[in-house]
Amino acid sequence: MNLFNHLNRRKILFFLGVASFLHNNGALAQTEQILTAPFLDAVANGLKPNSFEDQSIILQFLLEKAARLGLPLFLRGGDYRVANIKLPANITLFGVSNASRLIAAKNEPVLIANGEKNITINNIVIDGGNNSKQHLIFFNRTSDFLLEKIKLRNSQAGGFYLENCQGAISQCDIANIKRAAIHLQNCNSMLVSNNRIENCKNGGILIWRYESGYDGSIITNNKISKIGSESGSGQNGNGINAYQADEIIIANNNITDCAFSAIRVNSTNNIIINANICTNCQEVAIFSEFAFSASIISDNLIDRAALGISVSNFDYGGRLAIISNNIVRNIFPFSPTNPDVRPTGIYAEADSSIYSNLVENVPGIGIVAGWGPYLRNVMVKQNTLRETKIGIAVSVVEGVGPAYISDNIIEKYSLYPIIGMRWLDIKGEDLSKRPDQFPIHKITDNYVN
Repeated sequence: MNLFNHLNRRKILFFLGVASFLHNNGALAQTEQILTAPFLDAVANGLKPNSFEDQSIILQFLLEKAARLGLPLFLRGGDYRVANIKLPANITLFGVSNASRLIAAKNEPVLIANGEKNITINNIVIDGGNNSKQHLIFFNRTSDFLLEKIKLRNSQAGGFYLENCQGAISQCDIANIKRAAIHLQNCNSMLVSNNRIENCKNGGILIWRYESGYDGSIITNNKISKIGSESGSGQNGNGINAYQADEIIIANNNITDCAFSAIRVNSTNNIIINANICTNCQEVAIFSEFAFSASIISDNLIDRAALGISVSNFDYGGRLAIISNNIVRNIFPFSPTNPDVRPTGIYAEADSSIYSNLVENVPGIGIVAGWGPYLRNVMVKQNTLRETKIGIAVSVVEGVGPAYISDNIIEKYSLYPIIGMRWLDIKGEDLSKRPDQFPIHKITDNYVN
């Protein structure tokens, strides 16, 4: 028998009232969900909105009851002080947008899942109250979940922390977080999409692994801004940071105001970084570093950074990159957070192709091929460079591998269009006029104006 037939008249009237309320508040998708299925009302079953009591025990009981009955648990608008709530398998917890709030009652995570499957959380606000020093949501070995339209606020630790998990985080709003908004540790094939992240002190989205291996996550269509770095550098201060995580896609994100990089991938394999907007980054906007292999960095727009795009660390085995069809412009004269960074549009060291990029307004070098002895098989072709001090620089230190520089347009440079470099020292004459000075490099058919 259909469980809906067991609902009494009062519950049906309340049910229709909730549907009307949600409809009037613009939550059409929720309304459709409620109109086609019954639910368990948390308040009608003992939970008290806007109480100062710790209601963890009753919420835990209601979640387990709803899961046994196969019903979603509905949380009316109001504040509910809870902590360490263990989500059962096969549960949906949903509330009223911007009105149903779980407030951290203790120095513990608010919601926890450990090994459970089939969890959905929708339209809930979770607030750490600036008291909890734990992640607001902690999942471990959990799969088949959807965390959607959740607001996370005021954590002295992190927002979402997920380890060994597989699921989706979508349309969430995360702000005022002490560590990272979303931390994925040793996860698999996660989808993180359409989230808004702002004012997080140590990172936006982290995709990390304890050892290098397959990850397969897709990070797309997120808006990330005001990312700081309160502890350390490099691993912190980035909009999106991947470490030892292979075969991930980072695409169509809008990232601004980061203490270090908009996108930073470290020791990764087979990465695509495509069609992101990266603005106002205080170090390298897009960075592929250390023991990476096979990074495709294409169709990105970078405006205002200390360095536009860098693929580096051939000394650690970093190699194999395509850097194409990017716009890089308005590079800072220095980095506010890393004094070792010099104003550069695009930089690459080994087995890399740099082609069809537009680089403009760089108070340093537009494109750099190699550093000291760290250069092998770099092609710089069909790029357009305007308003730089030096258009293109190539390392000419003894022992470097070859570079091929051709068919580039170099306009409005103030010192040299193409030059050889030994570390920081300029060597030789203008290579656009004397391309034979360093025979290991092939320099031809560049247009200089």
